[in-house]
Amino acid sequence: MTDIRKQFYENIDSFWHDLYDEEYALYDIKVEKAEKIKQVKTAADRVGHVFFKTAHLLRALDDETLQSLGFPKEVLPYIRLQTMEVETVISRIDFIVNESGIKVMELNADTPTFIKELFHVNRRVCKQFGLHDPNQKEEEHLSRVLKEAIFKAYEKLGKTTYPHIVFSSHGDHEEDKWTTTYLMEQANVKARYEPLDKLRIVDKPIHEQGELILEPGLYDTTGQKIDVLYRQTYPIEHLVNDRDPVTDEGVGEMLLKLVKDKQLAIINPPSAFLLQSKAIQVVIWGLYEQKHPFFTKEEHEWIYTYFLPTYLEEDVFIKSQKPYVKKPSFGREGDTVEIYEGSGKKVAEDAQKTYEDEVPVYQQFLELDIAEIVTEKGKQTAHIMYGCFLLNGRPSAVGIRAGNQITDNASYYLPIGLKNESEDEKNGVD
Repeated sequence: MTDIRKQFYENIDSFWHDLYDEEYALYDIKVEKAEKIKQVKTAADRVGHVFFKTAHLLRALDDETLQSLGFPKEVLPYIRLQTMEVETVISRIDFIVNESGIKVMELNADTPTFIKELFHVNRRVCKQFGLHDPNQKEEEHLSRVLKEAIFKAYEKLGKTTYPHIVFSSHGDHEEDKWTTTYLMEQANVKARYEPLDKLRIVDKPIHEQGELILEPGLYDTTGQKIDVLYRQTYPIEHLVNDRDPVTDEGVGEMLLKLVKDKQLAIINPPSAFLLQSKAIQVVIWGLYEQKHPFFTKEEHEWIYTYFLPTYLEEDVFIKSQKPYVKKPSFGREGDTVEIYEGSGKKVAEDAQKTYEDEVPVYQQFLELDIAEIVTEKGKQTAHIMYGCFLLNGRPSAVGIRAGNQITDNASYYLPIGLKNESEDEKNGVD
């Protein structure tokens, strides 16, 4: 099994089938019904609509309210920026999918991962197992969206020449780098990859003997000013706190100021960060409970169907004796997540505590569904979480992470497939 898996995945260029020296991509596949994939995409479409509509409301909130939702004060001068027509180019919604229905866990609006797995690798695994890929046309869709987003972002700068485009990530992180270079290939534009730590920020004009030598901007290692920066794996909550190790200057804030001053376009845009806080679900659920006219009758029905009760305090769950989850408003990969019984007793937690200082939210707990998976260690039972990407807000590739009840960075990638094309077409999945 180990040799077969290794041989198969090593034939896929620049893919991290192992992570942290542990098995990540399973040589296994979960056969799904086309109807289930369709239902997940429908849920993603409706949930995405609710989130994106809520973004308009968030921009009208005062700074104090935004801080209560977990947004760092450093981002407040930039958080309401809308540099593109869409709130986010690539985002991913994570779902609990079981017999009782489909419920959204969170929206990864700013820097979603799991991209190459679903848009590219899943097709290869399906072919190997003789199944149809439910994401078969989504890689072409991704390419169109990326290219369009880059040039639309550039247009907002008011320039007319061909843009200088740089895709960037932390160069020492294999998954981040290869995700970013994959996106660069799919964009099919003239661009270069550069590690983040090699880029240079010039925040003020530099003159020499009265002559302008360098204007404010972000520069690559060749000294060329960057017009569009694609920073798929560089979260704004990390960016805003980044400081130069030598000068201690706030380089993250400098970069955001360049965006505000239209010296640079970044993708995903700053508006994606506006939807990254899990506390947004507190706002959405609060408006639902108030039957607030901000949402239409149909939208209220969608919230009831797909959202979980979410609050800034745990009192509601303790009073009703319902189990709940404590999550950091900004957090990733299950880090700092804790599960509680209705009594308030903690029953499970993630070992990582990176986001302990973030504003927490409290959400009703539901069990993830369970599936049998095949690993190098043999058959195991795992909890499974479904993810569905949104490209420009429209549903796209679907996939599964398998692991513990808290889906963390040690979870597996479990490919999915459909039995045959005729079943797929019959149910309207393309």
